Amino acid sequence: MKKYNVAVVGATGMVGSKFLEVLTEKNLPVENYYLFASSKSAGKEIDFMGKKHVVIEL
Repeated sequence: MKKYNVAVVGATGMVGSKFLEVLTEKNLPVENYYLFASSKSAGKEIDFMGKKHVVIEL
């Protein structure tokens, strides 16, 4: 089965947080998640899908 790379822009905001919640529920075949946000949130860690992901600055 093909695996996807998924990028979430605004991952630390309200909509981005909800989007991450939906991704958790859907159990999609994903190889990598990339979480993006503003410079204010860059470097923060988000626990998602059993791993810590570092937020990348846009």
